[in-house]
Amino acid sequence: MPIRLVDAVSALAAPTILFFGRRAVLLEAAVRQQLPPALASVYDAMLDSAGHGGDRGVAASTWLPGDPKARHAVIGVLPDAGSRHNAPARPDAVTSFVAHAIPREGTFGIVSVLESAEHVFATALAIARALPLYQGRSKPRPAFDVHVAFITRDGTRVSAPYLDVAMAAVREAARLADMPTSELDTARFIDVARSTVESLPGTSMRVIEGEALAAEGLGGLHAVGRAAVAPPALVHLIWNGDPSSDASPARDVTTWAWVGKGIVYDTGGLSLKTKTGMPGMKGDMAGAAAVLCAFEAAVRAGTRHRIHALLCLAENAVGPNALRPDDIITLYSGRTVEVNNTDAEGRLVLGDGVAWAARNLNPSIIVDMATLTGAQLVATGRRHAAVITNDETWEHATVIAGRHSGDLVHPLPYCPEFFRSEFKSD
Repeated sequence: MPIRLVDAVSALAAPTILFFGRRAVLLEAAVRQQLPPALASVYDAMLDSAGHGGDRGVAASTWLPGDPKARHAVIGVLPDAGSRHNAPARPDAVTSFVAHAIPREGTFGIVSVLESAEHVFATALAIARALPLYQGRSKPRPAFDVHVAFITRDGTRVSAPYLDVAMAAVREAARLADMPTSELDTARFIDVARSTVESLPGTSMRVIEGEALAAEGLGGLHAVGRAAVAPPALVHLIWNGDPSSDASPARDVTTWAWVGKGIVYDTGGLSLKTKTGMPGMKGDMAGAAAVLCAFEAAVRAGTRHRIHALLCLAENAVGPNALRPDDIITLYSGRTVEVNNTDAEGRLVLGDGVAWAARNLNPSIIVDMATLTGAQLVATGRRHAAVITNDETWEHATVIAGRHSGDLVHPLPYCPEFFRSEFKSD
């Protein structure tokens, strides 16, 4: 289902229409003028049926009367407001609207009426997230096109640089996270990364795989993945920046290292997960998927900054050579670790990835992304990722970026001196 950014007239010509915004915006005269006659004839009744947006948004739908094409329309009313820890665009409601309005076939037209043009980025990504690329059904859903338009309350079309690039990145990251390990083990993940690099002029890639990890000193990543059929790997993607971008002086160019946890399946290892705790662990590589797709999006957008993307790929499997509780391993940093729970593998692979980046890349900032622990769900819930950092400026920046993009984050306390004693080995 390819997504095309179009004008409102084109989107509203589709057999299935989703038209949404805040109630006050949807009532504007300039917005009404965008409506085709068949939808205009039932518009007020649909708005009355939907009422106000409530906390999560409300939608009403109908078949358009007197339309020879038998078109279906959905009107979505976004919540009137959100709290200070939410995204003003309310992308949570947007994703729900889109997911429930997806047609069985034919073109799907989506028109978002924005209260502010600044909401376009979060709204676009929310739409993308509701349109998954991966299908595993024996009878796949028929393909259909998606036409998306963004307008403001005065009817003006809204666009933004690289919106299509960002939407594609969100969908591709979700596709990778949705794939079962039978289709995306570490070897195939490397193939995906290689294909990505081959499509991006100016990028390069290095892979440290299998026993070469141990030789390189990457003892954590090697130990976690050594029992699996497909060997573990550290994948390093490199972009040295676009010197022509923004015509910025060299002093403004920084080096970023992004490190993603890529556990393609997490059984828990010998500290085995339960039968209810293991399903869904194909998604334990979502951090690496996000880093890979963010790398691609940044390169396609022509960022002037140098970017290093590190994918820490492994399968936490059970086997004769599996990592054991009581084993002592040496990470790339030189620190030794006594293992008491093999299901805490994420910090081992990330520890190697972060230390490798710090020693070899001289980055201005290291960002790691991971499905690291269920404790995050207790701390910040399902709709806010947790961020923990030693830099208050970056902490604030991630919160602001989350509200702008719809990928919400909330800080955890950074106070390592309170917790170091918990991790001392006897």
